[in-house]
Amino acid sequence: MSNAQAPAPISRREQILREAARLFAERGFHGVGVDEIGAAVGISGPGLYRHFAGKDAMLAELLVGISERLLAGGRMRVAEGGESPEAVLCALIDGHIDFALDDRPLITLHDRELDRLREADRKRVRQLQRQYVELWVEVVRQVHPGPSESRARAAVHAVFGLLNSTPHLGRPGALPGRTEMAELLHGLALGAFGAVAQESAADGSMAAAVPGA
Repeated sequence: MSNAQAPAPISRREQILREAARLFAERGFHGVGVDEIGAAVGISGPGLYRHFAGKDAMLAELLVGISERLLAGGRMRVAEGGESPEAVLCALIDGHIDFALDDRPLITLHDRELDRLREADRKRVRQLQRQYVELWVEVVRQVHPGPSESRARAAVHAVFGLLNSTPHLGRPGALPGRTEMAELLHGLALGAFGAVAQESAADGSMAAAVPGA
């Protein structure tokens, strides 16, 4: 008998959020009605109000929730450590790639709809994102101590832009398989960080060669 456990069934609340994210990403927040979200999960539109106060509450939970999940996952990977800082950085990259490949609607939602959140929720998202960035910056500087903190931070933001480009890469069928795409993104991310380190090393060599620099 197999010891593999079946995936835990997702709750009705999670089903609603998943379908809301998909519909919001496809047609925009104001282009989707409560009845349509309800129909997507097999319940009446008014039935959604047993789970959420409205569409605004769904959007807030989606965007705050994914920021919390990314930060928690990043902290877990850092805490678990590895054989080296390089291994931790690879774990961070892989975790973000999983998000970028599996939660594309949330990337689209963040880009388009973040300003629709209440100020308190928007500030919460920004706070979580800053903490997530700084987590990466610390690890990147352990792997590549040459670049300044500001340059390492800029590199982290650039890598996030690269990994979060997945919604713009075309239909899934037109792309490599998931494993191949994950490997491609991983290599590109490592290459980007390596390029920043090489640039910093070159700048340092040039400065050392100039008298009085």
